[in-house]
Amino acid sequence: MTQRNTVFRTLHEIGLAAWFGGSLAGAVAVNGAAAHVSDPRERLRIANAGWARWRPVNLAAIGTHVVGQVGVGWGNKSRIVAQKGVASSSAAMSGLTLAALAVTAYSGMLGKKLQAAEGQPVEGSTEPAPETEERTSAIQRRLRVCQWLVPALTAGLVVVNAVHGEQQRPSQQLPGLLARPAQVLGLGG
Repeated sequence: MTQRNTVFRTLHEIGLAAWFGGSLAGAVAVNGAAAHVSDPRERLRIANAGWARWRPVNLAAIGTHVVGQVGVGWGNKSRIVAQKGVASSSAAMSGLTLAALAVTAYSGMLGKKLQAAEGQPVEGSTEPAPETEERTSAIQRRLRVCQWLVPALTAGLVVVNAVHGEQQRPSQQLPGLLARPAQVLGLGG
């Protein structure tokens, strides 16, 4: 339990911070600013340009986070098996990561479709105008949900990561480690 995972923890934290922060900033700033462009036919182009500049950084952030998460998990494999509660929080972390990856990928796919719709009048990058084509409006409505799901899911990862940190306190480790054998022996719950 004395093994340090500083490099993997750092990758995990920095990647998650950029993924969360970038998705939130994109929803608030990039999409919000595009809605203020005076020409409604330029709004999608401006938002798409902002997201295109962020995409490579976002991919690097996600990759960094995933590498860090796998490394931290590997380094804590004995705790995951032995300490009560760690397997559950690790499963929650994996589930949230997979969900965030899926929604991020889907958002990217929707964003690519909106690139093809550049030049259509819109209220904002995720808000159709009355004269926006229905196909584009449908993409915008789905993207409006996704733009908030990604930061919500990655915020959930931050919370579960905090739980992991608390589980590593010495006051949590010994009772957690003793709880498994007690459960097997029928001595406690």
